[in-house]
Amino acid sequence: MFRFIVRRLLQLIPTLFGLSLLLFIWLRRLPGGPETAILGERGTPEMRAAIRRNMGLDEPILVQYGRFVRRMIKLDLGTSTSTKRAVTTEFIERFPGTVELTITAMIIAIGVGIPLGYLAARRRGRFLDHASVGGSLIGICIPVFFLGYVLKAIFSENLHWFPSSGRQDPTLGATRVTNFFVLDGLMTREWDAAADALWHLVLPAIALASIPLAIIVRITRASVLEVLNEDFVRTAEAKGLTEQTVRRRHVLRNAMLPVATSIGLLAGGLLSGAVLTETVFAFSGIGAFVAEAIGQRDYPVLMGFILIIAVVYVLVNLLVDLSYSFIDPRVRVR
Repeated sequence: MFRFIVRRLLQLIPTLFGLSLLLFIWLRRLPGGPETAILGERGTPEMRAAIRRNMGLDEPILVQYGRFVRRMIKLDLGTSTSTKRAVTTEFIERFPGTVELTITAMIIAIGVGIPLGYLAARRRGRFLDHASVGGSLIGICIPVFFLGYVLKAIFSENLHWFPSSGRQDPTLGATRVTNFFVLDGLMTREWDAAADALWHLVLPAIALASIPLAIIVRITRASVLEVLNEDFVRTAEAKGLTEQTVRRRHVLRNAMLPVATSIGLLAGGLLSGAVLTETVFAFSGIGAFVAEAIGQRDYPVLMGFILIIAVVYVLVNLLVDLSYSFIDPRVRVR
């Protein structure tokens, strides 16, 4: 088990190296160079030359890359050209909101998708199977931003069941500890603040979970159907094992491998795909911040967004790889 973990951690080194190289090349290929991104189109040649000298862009390319890697290791992502604050500071304040939204969306997708996919496979050809397959197709086809506007119009503006925007009611005066609003409310025992933060998460989380939910349903259904036809399942049933035992030990455990893979990919994708959802619901996470940065050509923010999301994506999939060793002992043996 220890060797398996070490091997997976060592595989992160070339991945992160390739990521840093791609980011370095992207920064050097910006239209007009990084100095144009900072100064804009009206920068004078003298100002551009000064920026290049201060940023070390007039030095050899290997020296520039070495300095770039050292800055990334120190999480020195530069200064936002729009807010004039350190990009790292902006992300520390906003990233917890996106993480809360992503976790809530994945809880919905996994909590509904896996049981629904399993039941659809067990009742193949019946109403529940057809309804789940048709519903998953609809969930994949509907754009996230459109579903967000529909949910907002129905449940917020018409029925007034849920708030239409924000992460929490500012009039509560909740205490901030970690910037995870739900966690802060639980830590400080401000139960009304925690409940309000959860209430603000419902609609955006449902909108964000729609596509992952549909994918998990279809993958779980297909995987369970494949496992149900295996000889070891028929042997277990022939031995007289209860349905619950067969389902837990033989069907679900073997069917979860492809599902776990898809969950890892979807979780990383949600972090970057939250841009539209946060924009629709005015949710103060990194998605809404990056949407503003795109319009303002705030390249340090975009670079930081790409770097942080890529690293988180790699770490999430590392956790998925490690989960294989618990789901399938054969992985540890290999």
